[in-house]
Amino acid sequence: MTIQVSRDNEGYLIDPEDWNEEIASELAKEENIELDDRYWPVLNIIRSHYEESQIIPDIRHVVKSLAKENGKDKKEVKKLIFELFPYGYVKQACKIAGMKRPRAWSTG
Repeated sequence: MTIQVSRDNEGYLIDPEDWNEEIASELAKEENIELDDRYWPVLNIIRSHYEESQIIPDIRHVVKSLAKENGKDKKEVKKLIFELFPYGYVKQACKIAGMKRPRAWSTG
């Protein structure tokens, strides 16, 4: 399948409202990631935070939320995120979650 939504020159969605799970799977494939149950909690936190505030959450927010939901240590959760998204939170997690390219963020 080819993604049929508007994207910028780096592959980020122009409009996060165009996102759905099928698009997430296609974006993930472009990053050589096969989404499984480990990925969806991260993507869902990014999406729900964005839907509530229209702001892309930084990684600290996602780590804190995941750690609290799963009763895990923040360092352990951050390590997992970087294992799941080896090229970085912004480069992969935010892109797959359908966010616009964050401005002035590092890729970490």
